Amino acid sequence: MADRNTQFGAALLRVSLGISFLAYGFFLKFLTFTPVGTAQYFVSIGYPAFLAYVVIFAEIAGGLALIAGVATRLVALGLIPLMIGATLQHVGNGWVFSAAGGGWSFPALWTVLLVVQALLGSGSFAVGSVLKQRLGPIAA
Repeated sequence: MADRNTQFGAALLRVSLGISFLAYGFFLKFLTFTPVGTAQYFVSIGYPAFLAYVVIFAEIAGGLALIAGVATRLVALGLIPLMIGATLQHVGNGWVFSAAGGGWSFPALWTVLLVVQALLGSGSFAVGSVLKQRLGPIAA
């Protein structure tokens, strides 16, 4: 029973993280702020503009991969540097994310959740399980 619950829990975490990354990458950065606006913001905080496009792509593609359960461990590990960067960007604003400029609590939590996801794997209902049979363990 515990193993089944772990598999369902891993799936719930994976889909929740995927939806969150998709929401931030597509709805917030792509549709609301636009890629150009996001790039301008990155420049205003000292990062190169091209990095905004990398982050938008990583959040959208990573979100979709997590939702589907494709290469879950690799995707979770790949998104950790983005969330560490976001945490460091917000650290000067205090802990609570509702603070002006957003605090570091929310991106720090995402970082920990990504580590947990990488440790747990895809869980139940993952497309990666089917691909694993055909492509090997990297797909899961």
